[in-house]
Amino acid sequence: MVDAAGNAPARKPTVALALGAGGAKGLAHIGVIEEIEAQGYAIVAIAGSSMGALIGGIHATGRLDVYRDWVCALAKLDVLRLVDWTFSGGGLIKGDKIIETMRGLVGDAQIEELPLAFTAVATDIERGREVWLSRGGLFEAIRASIAIPTVFRPHLVDGRRLVDGALLNPVPVTPLIREHADYLIAVSVDGPAVAATPPEPPVQASAADDSYRRRIGEFIGRMLPRGASRPREPGTLELLTQAMDLMQANLSRLRLAAYAPDLLIQLPHNMALAYEFYRARELIELGRAQARAALANWPRAGTPQREG
Repeated sequence: MVDAAGNAPARKPTVALALGAGGAKGLAHIGVIEEIEAQGYAIVAIAGSSMGALIGGIHATGRLDVYRDWVCALAKLDVLRLVDWTFSGGGLIKGDKIIETMRGLVGDAQIEELPLAFTAVATDIERGREVWLSRGGLFEAIRASIAIPTVFRPHLVDGRRLVDGALLNPVPVTPLIREHADYLIAVSVDGPAVAATPPEPPVQASAADDSYRRRIGEFIGRMLPRGASRPREPGTLELLTQAMDLMQANLSRLRLAAYAPDLLIQLPHNMALAYEFYRARELIELGRAQARAALANWPRAGTPQREG
């Protein structure tokens, strides 16, 4: 195509994007993606681990705006209602309700039919190997990649028992090395801590919400952090996610040193807790702001730094 003057439009620089793990912190990836595209880049390939796989996979369907609007409307109790607790199968949460909700929201697809290349990274827990899922059902791959050990049940894919990809590759640059793109950008939510985190938004609960809260309160109370009226001790999930964050941050540094992207966008590791999905709007804007700052300070000299 040409414009009225007979000139072909300038080609957008292309980006292969690695999205890291991090639970609710990974919602910042939405802001990063939107800012990258707003600045004139075309994302042609995505690889993600855990929450990075979920956000990247939904973006690959072209329905990220639908998911963004939905997740921004979630309140605390909405998040809890998406959790299907279980006491068997190797995890506290089945994960079926979350995945079916996502399927209903954005629709399912075969990965190989998506308009851009997508890879969800998981871990074969029995063989101790990293697994790249780049074919088959999109949400089957995402479900495997988000299976945090002991939190979500492992997911069987082609006879392999798969868990969270962040165990071996928290910010998966390596699946993108083969992709033909001008730049390789990685996004990590394991960056240096900020001095303070914003206060949680207030929650308005109805009588029905109060009843629901009472039914699950005792169980949730054992899992989540304690209230201010008691001595401050981490809940089970908080302690687990802190341990996972520490492991992932150190592994990310090692992997990114070995396979350095053209640009690394880092977000502070303490910007949210792993289950604070009700802070979506705030986290998305943090991602957007950090991406804008990183791109503004990126000394790429106007020309691609990678060979296709």
